[in-house]
Amino acid sequence: MIILENVTKIFNETKPNQFVALKNINLHIQKNQFVILEGISGSGKSTLLSIIASYLKPTSGNIKVCNKQIAKLPDIHLSKFRANCIGFVFQSYNLFDNLTVHENLIASVLIASKTIKNPKEHIDKILKQTNIKHKEYELVQNLSGGEKQRVAFARALVNDPQIILCDEPTASLDVAHTQNLLDILKQLHKDGKTIIVATHDPIFRSLNNIASTIFMGKF
Repeated sequence: MIILENVTKIFNETKPNQFVALKNINLHIQKNQFVILEGISGSGKSTLLSIIASYLKPTSGNIKVCNKQIAKLPDIHLSKFRANCIGFVFQSYNLFDNLTVHENLIASVLIASKTIKNPKEHIDKILKQTNIKHKEYELVQNLSGGEKQRVAFARALVNDPQIILCDEPTASLDVAHTQNLLDILKQLHKDGKTIIVATHDPIFRSLNNIASTIFMGKF
C-alpha cells in the first residue's frame, strides 16, 4: 500500500541553514496496517506524513502509494490522487473558515471524482460519527479548536479514502472526544483502512494490540 525507498527530504537545500528532515528512509506499510509514529518535535513525523500524502516532494528517493509512483507526478495528477486515495487530518485543521461545516465537506466531495450516492445522507453519517453534526451549518470560524479538529477528521473520512493520515489528531480534543476518535480509528481499521498517526499522545499506546509503533528518532 505504501512503499518508501531511500527517501530523503532536505529543506533550504542550497542555503547555509539547510535542514535534513528525513534521511534515506525505507518503509513498507501493508494494506490495513495501523502505524503510530512517535518521536520528539523535529524528528520528521509531519514531514513523513506530508510526503506520503504528496503535499511535499522528496529531495531524493522513490515513493509508491496506492499503486502509484508519486514522487515525480505533476501537481494536477497529485491533487486527484489525494482526493481519491488519502484522507489527511492536519494539525492546523486547514479548513475554509468562511464556509460552514457542511460546505467544507461538500467541497471535499466535489474535488474527488468518486460518485457518492445520497451525499446528504453520507455527510450526515460522517458528522454523527465524528460528533459534530450539531454544528453542521455553523461557520468554521465560529468553532472552537476541538470542534475544528472534529470537522477536519470528518472531512478526511468523507471520500472514503483507502489511507488515513493523522498529524497530532488529539492535540485540541478533550478526553471524551479523544476516546471517540480512538474508537473511530479502531472501526476504520476493522473496515480495512490503512492508518498512520503521528502523535505525542501516550493514549495511543492503548492501541498496541492492533497498531505497530515506529520511533522516528531511530530511523
